[in-house]
Amino acid sequence: MTTAVDAPARPAESPSHGSHRSLARNAFHLVVGQASTMVLGLLFTRAIAKPLGLDGYGIYFLISSFSAFALVLVDWGQQYFGIREVARTPERGPELLGTGLILRALGTALVCFPVAFAAWALHYEPRTIHFSVAFLILNLPFFLAQGFGIVFRGRERMGLDAIVSVVNRAGALVLVYVAIKLGFKLSGVLVAQGLGGSLALLTAVFLYRRIGGGRLHASVATAREILVGGTAIVAIGLAVYVQPYIDAVLLSKLVPLHVLGWYGAAKTLMGTLLAPALILGTAAYPRLARVSRDPAHFRREFAIAQRPMLWLGGLGGVGTWMFADFAIRLIYPNRDFAQASQILRVYGLAMFLIFVDVLIGTALTAVNKATQFAVVKIGSVIFAIVLEMLLIPRFQAQMGNGGIGVTLAAAISELVMLVGGLALLPPGSVDPAVFKDGGRTLISAVLTGVVIFLARPLGPWLGIPLCVVVFTAFSIVTGLVRRTDLQLVRALAGGPTPSLAPGAEAVGSK
Repeated sequence: MTTAVDAPARPAESPSHGSHRSLARNAFHLVVGQASTMVLGLLFTRAIAKPLGLDGYGIYFLISSFSAFALVLVDWGQQYFGIREVARTPERGPELLGTGLILRALGTALVCFPVAFAAWALHYEPRTIHFSVAFLILNLPFFLAQGFGIVFRGRERMGLDAIVSVVNRAGALVLVYVAIKLGFKLSGVLVAQGLGGSLALLTAVFLYRRIGGGRLHASVATAREILVGGTAIVAIGLAVYVQPYIDAVLLSKLVPLHVLGWYGAAKTLMGTLLAPALILGTAAYPRLARVSRDPAHFRREFAIAQRPMLWLGGLGGVGTWMFADFAIRLIYPNRDFAQASQILRVYGLAMFLIFVDVLIGTALTAVNKATQFAVVKIGSVIFAIVLEMLLIPRFQAQMGNGGIGVTLAAAISELVMLVGGLALLPPGSVDPAVFKDGGRTLISAVLTGVVIFLARPLGPWLGIPLCVVVFTAFSIVTGLVRRTDLQLVRALAGGPTPSLAPGAEAVGSK
């Protein structure tokens, strides 16, 4: 292994160059891990779709939504709070992690009754209530495994966090095939996920010891610090996750169960498509947190991440719009799921805004403005709910698919998030040229859509890679992709990256 003493001749890197390499390294590990978990997750979804059926999948989506909302409450913002604190003071990792694990275990036990009561109050059948609680309990091992991420990610060891996620998905996939083979349905799926999470927890403990993370310990003072410090962060987490929860409840009450199944199928792919934004946001967060008190450095770190986020959002949006049918057929070969593609296509319209909002939310969390952003998100949720109450019945009556109304309302509400988030960022954090880059992204996406529409006879297997190539070409022509972005790609691939000239890291076009 090369040390600083071994390699004195290595050229010094500019701060921007070092940031590019660090972001690239973090993103690379997250991309590899996320790509693996996405593939395994989609195989898992494909494996359970047929045995559960459309109605059974709708129930699975419903209880998953209950669990996701409850676990955000249990986490209480400690994931982002812990990463931020470990990034600033790594020696605090063992105590923050040890205390956090205890809080997660106790919190999961405490929320079981409220989840059951809420399901009962909403007049769901006993089977759904029981499965909601079981889903929470069986997800506890993986929930604890995710807690180790505060050390892995805070130390910028993203690859270790990725390994834990891959083990969870791979274990659950193998076990769910066994459960289905033995004739189990929804109960077997939940148990398989629980056992996969247990394997992930064992892996996380092993990796933590391998890097010498230190002896775990806990304290009341640290627990109090996590609960107080995480309050601002949990506010945005609850604001974000309350919308999927409300969406699931509204759909379950306003449309037949099979429509909820369509929406659940599309929602699974929405999560997969959102992964690139989360990867880049996660990779950038430790560095944004570390320089959050330095406006000049914060502006530079934000600039490094913002254009790749625009590019990914534009490509994902046009690709989703053009190939939604193919994606649903590939993952859900049962023809009963075909209507999910209409919902997924509408989501493509909002991807550009969603990707930008993810980065803005990450930046605001780093500068301790999560509470203010949560207020904006709550306003966005209220706006979306009002639209959903109007659009769900309309689309259900006219097209037999109320899920389109939910997705369209969410897409429109992202405008509220964008405007509010930009207003909350510290003055000077965003280069005005980002708006020009947003225009370049939209132009590239529209032109790509026209080309892919004309190339439909090629089919999706050729059309998808063509979409990437064409969008990249238009991005270069319009000036969205520039030299600094190519240097980031070279750093990601491990190639040589010459130091940037002064001022070369500027975001705006000159």
